[in-house]
Amino acid sequence: MNAPDNIVRPQGSESAILNVLIAAPRGFCAGVDRAIRIVELALLRYGAPVYVRHEIVHNRYVVESLKAEGAIFVESLDQVPDGVPVVFSAHGVPKAVPAKAEARGLDYIDATCPLVSKVHRQAERAHEAGRHIVFVGHSGHPEVIGTLGQLPQGAMTLVESVDDVAALSPPDPENLSFLTQTTLSVDDTRDIIAALQHRFPSISGPRGEDICYATSNRQDAVKAIAGRCDRMIVIGAPNSSNSLRLVEVAERLGTPAHLVQRGTDVDSDWLRDIATLGITAGASAPEMLVREVIDAVAAHRPIREEVVVTAEENMVFKLPRGLEPAAN
Repeated sequence: MNAPDNIVRPQGSESAILNVLIAAPRGFCAGVDRAIRIVELALLRYGAPVYVRHEIVHNRYVVESLKAEGAIFVESLDQVPDGVPVVFSAHGVPKAVPAKAEARGLDYIDATCPLVSKVHRQAERAHEAGRHIVFVGHSGHPEVIGTLGQLPQGAMTLVESVDDVAALSPPDPENLSFLTQTTLSVDDTRDIIAALQHRFPSISGPRGEDICYATSNRQDAVKAIAGRCDRMIVIGAPNSSNSLRLVEVAERLGTPAHLVQRGTDVDSDWLRDIATLGITAGASAPEMLVREVIDAVAAHRPIREEVVVTAEENMVFKLPRGLEPAAN
């Protein structure tokens, strides 16, 4: 009898079939897809080189692919020569960055994810209303740096944990707002917000969820399969906040998880003595890397693939004005 079509057997292997549960949704979100497209269209419109301030998204494969097309990645506008276009990454930038670009007469394109831009606008409105803002996020992350940089220094206080909430001493406890980074753990953030609301009952927050739909959906997808898996692989970069959160979600449910960037990172030892492996990808990881990792697993064990769908995503974000003609 022939093996079912969804079973891939490594040549000469007699080992037991490994069930591979592939989470869906996974991989690219609308904001990442838009940011990458912006760089590609800027290259078409202006020609190489196009400078990009910070990694456009946190994925080495994506960055290297865009480098091959003529993108040059830098960490500061001081590294951008006069007379060339520059793109700001999907994570957002402090207000001082576009102001500096304008002062130098640089053509710049803002690839900030619209959901991050929404948080920036919320911060501005809360500040205009005279409220001090408690911002929930990870210190040093580009999105956090960009959001804190939307307002004058001291207008926002960063908290990373429930313990940070306990140590807060705001200037006016009765006049606070909170906002959050878009790529946090849904569960951790819920606990931190609950602690804020307990300590400061009058604190106000956004009407909708700041954690982006893609981050929430990918964490929910991991929760749906982790209990069925002996181990999980998360495809993403070590500096990708949303990818690291997926590892944490799996491990909190008792499932060991490994973060990998490419198929070459898969360790055959992870595949021994397990019956079911889960695979997902952070929002900055392209689908071809998912396939690459699955193929790497299949080189060590015969596998049976099953895609587990927990949500459908059809979000699309518009391109910045001025790039539309290049897309036609």
